[in-house]
Amino acid sequence: MSGRVERFLGGSPIRVGINLVLMSIAVGLLLSWFDLSPRRLIDGTIDAVMRIIDTVFGSIDNVIQYFLLGAAIVVPIFLISRVLKVGRRDDRY
Repeated sequence: MSGRVERFLGGSPIRVGINLVLMSIAVGLLLSWFDLSPRRLIDGTIDAVMRIIDTVFGSIDNVIQYFLLGAAIVVPIFLISRVLKVGRRDDRY
């Protein structure tokens, strides 16, 4: 049983616990130095995800508007050119 626990943890439980405590203190000091808190990190992450979602779906909305604007010009020109081409009877094909 002890071998399974050590294999899962990557070492003896006491040594892993000491390493986790020391790394937690170091990360806590670093976050304190940057004036960050877990709550601010979570809120910032959520805000970033929401901004990304807004940007992606806002971009899709813009693409649809650009498509419709361009189609209002391109489709009539295409139809006119097809009608004029049918009247010419070009036998190259």
